[in-house]
Amino acid sequence: MKLSRKLTKVFELKPLWETARGKGGFLMALPQNAMLLDVGCGNGSPHWFKSKRPDIYYVGLDIGDYNQVGKPSEVANEYILVPPDDFAGAIENMPNRFDAIVSSHNIEHCAEPMRVLGAMMNALKPDGLIYLSTPCGASVKFPSRSGTLNFFDDSEHVAPVELDLMVSKLQSAGGKIEYARERYRPFLLALKGLITEPYHMLKRKVAFDGSTWALYGFESILWVRKSRD
Repeated sequence: MKLSRKLTKVFELKPLWETARGKGGFLMALPQNAMLLDVGCGNGSPHWFKSKRPDIYYVGLDIGDYNQVGKPSEVANEYILVPPDDFAGAIENMPNRFDAIVSSHNIEHCAEPMRVLGAMMNALKPDGLIYLSTPCGASVKFPSRSGTLNFFDDSEHVAPVELDLMVSKLQSAGGKIEYARERYRPFLLALKGLITEPYHMLKRKVAFDGSTWALYGFESILWVRKSRD
């Protein structure tokens, strides 16, 4: 078997959505028929979630349609759009409702990130679980790339939210940290990112599959469970 075919087989073992502590790993770990809130559900998120787990009750919340696939309202069980000033308040109005909450690259867009974090904890049922990903603090010094590698490549980013501040806020709101990485680097994706980095560096872009992010450790990742007390 040629080396290229061997590498392809290695990379197919753990596609991006199945990385153990990434968003896909979180989704696949949820119980059947879980009720899930997706906080900031752009980039085709409703379609992605329901295609991977059609059994879940999916609620998407955002401030507008952003890079969606088809009509999100036809895929999501609930699709809620609110003005930016009402974003945190909308979450606060759903107390103790969800088994799981996903905030994937949303908190860095929020004008009130600490309030949003507290609202998410409040919206969880006891023993519910949050998945949170955001650009790491070190990303402000990463190279600039199309697709975002430096934090400021995205003009809609407000400010980095440091991992220790998020941990402190979530713990004070009744959360127990189950997993925390300041710079998440799943091995196989990082390996692929290393191999393909010369090409992506030349093209000044990130790999679509997340391998550039894995190589640099672009994402901070948190899994947080709400206390039963």
